[in-house]
Amino acid sequence: MSAALPAADGGLRCPWGLSAEDYLAYHDTEWGRTVHGDDALFERLCLEAFQSGLSWITILRRRETFRTAFDGFRIEAVAKFTDADRERLLADPGIIRNKAKVDATLANAKVLAGWRAGELDELIWSYAPDPAGRPAPRTLSDVPAITPESTALAKALKKRSIRFVGPTTAYALMQACGLVDDHLADCVARGGGSTP
Repeated sequence: MSAALPAADGGLRCPWGLSAEDYLAYHDTEWGRTVHGDDALFERLCLEAFQSGLSWITILRRRETFRTAFDGFRIEAVAKFTDADRERLLADPGIIRNKAKVDATLANAKVLAGWRAGELDELIWSYAPDPAGRPAPRTLSDVPAITPESTALAKALKKRSIRFVGPTTAYALMQACGLVDDHLADCVARGGGSTP
């Protein structure tokens, strides 16, 4: 069933947020909060792709190393990475050294560098569903892995030459960046504010 559970402070949280201290901080202050900005969304898109097939905690614990390795996920900077940068990334034990994921990140940055400012933000947020049509999940089993919106977003990104994003990755991005609020109905973090 996996309904909201009490944390040490007595407040109810989504059960996954209680499984590790790193998760609790992320759950309470970031996940499901509104994220805007091309570079910020590029970072989340990249990290969700790197997470594919792995536990999110693996990425979360390496996030600062990822940020250093990928120059803060600034699209313009990553778009200028060279073959030497690629080799540096593939040799960096602080990140996930998956060739397909590294190559997709570099290719995506080159594509996005050609978009106008705000275009990635606008595209992603155009797939945010109407919150009025989404009842608050009561248990984890009420939270989908994909939705029609995430399927459509993945298709739109692929059509624009963005790689390594499928409906599940797109939905994880939507959850992380506040396009949907999948905090459980009784969770204290439900309806949170914005993250810069």
